[in-house]
Amino acid sequence: MSLRFSSASNPLLLYYHAHFIPLPFSSPILQISHKPKTLSLTITASSSQPLTAQPTITPSFRTKPPHQVNILVVGSTGYIGKFVVKELCRRGFNVIAIARERSRDDAIRQFTGATVCFSDVTDPAVLERSLDSLALPIDAAVSCLASRSGGIQDSWKIDYEASRNSLAAARRHGATHFVLLSAICVQKPLLEFQRAKLKFEAELADEEAKDPTFSYSIVRPTAFFKSLGGQVETVKDGKPYVMFGDGKMCSCKPISEQDLASFIADCVVDETKAGKVLPVGGPGKALTPVEQGEMLFRLLGRDPKFVKVPISLMDFVIGVLEFLAKIFPALEDAAEFGRIGRYYAAESMLVLDEETGEYSAEQTPSYGTDTLEEFFARVAKEGMAGQELGEHSFNLQEKKSISASLEN
Repeated sequence: MSLRFSSASNPLLLYYHAHFIPLPFSSPILQISHKPKTLSLTITASSSQPLTAQPTITPSFRTKPPHQVNILVVGSTGYIGKFVVKELCRRGFNVIAIARERSRDDAIRQFTGATVCFSDVTDPAVLERSLDSLALPIDAAVSCLASRSGGIQDSWKIDYEASRNSLAAARRHGATHFVLLSAICVQKPLLEFQRAKLKFEAELADEEAKDPTFSYSIVRPTAFFKSLGGQVETVKDGKPYVMFGDGKMCSCKPISEQDLASFIADCVVDETKAGKVLPVGGPGKALTPVEQGEMLFRLLGRDPKFVKVPISLMDFVIGVLEFLAKIFPALEDAAEFGRIGRYYAAESMLVLDEETGEYSAEQTPSYGTDTLEEFFARVAKEGMAGQELGEHSFNLQEKKSISASLEN
């Protein structure tokens, strides 16, 4: 390496301003020659180790104050998504909420304080143009996308493809962290929407493996309060509480929408939650259907009155639908809906212990303060009007149908 300095004055002045800096060379040889008005410095070095470029470390968005952080939320008008948008806004973040055009009035009314972008997450080109038009960098993204029907094609279109489109668009606009709202039931994937969610979860892990500057958090909640509240009004009207089997086949630690939204917001800012799959339930012990029913009757001051439906009844219906679907493909979704209903009737929404193959309430983390009993009391007073649950509502709908048939 040769360094040449020219000076109109005495070159020795350069000496007094020189600083010696340690270099990664072994046994350097220095040769200094003096010519009029010129100082020539030659360094010859042999290095035992090759020089390597040091990676540039970009400061994490988590080091910035919330008002300087832009967070993209897809699925913003869904059951959980709207609470996530409001929670992130409450914490002071700049929220970009993606909504469908047909939800315009509702989104504008609900999401004060957020930037609402009307687009289509199922069309990557449209989504990209919509984000380009905002001309805003994205620091992190949250996906609350979920199939509303749970049908086979819809599951892959939303739970996988739309989620994938959202990840790609967020990454192109600078996002370094992605929070995915998944579901605890993907631990035992027997349904199409579970397989679609798992495939996208795997792609998130692949993205992190390819790029060390990127991270993800996968949130797997247990049952939602609203998915358990569908029988409050029917029981209030004097009808029996419907459950499958003996009412003890499954259990859950349900979580409220607000507590779940708070946990998801934590996943954006808490670096210890990055690169992890995070099951989460609400506070308190795990509850079986019979315990939920007893709680409800106690709140209403009624004597418990249960109807126990054999799970084999659902198996028979599913079998018929699966047979007919082979002849009439249009019935494939109907058969899938039956399988979804049976799954929620028989499987616990708790962490599945890989060693024992059993569901474990002890291994299912609790978060938040809202309780199911408080929710039941509120619904008994205010009702359940306006609740939309998507794929989480099938067990509820099955029970309502059975309750209606018992009346007749």
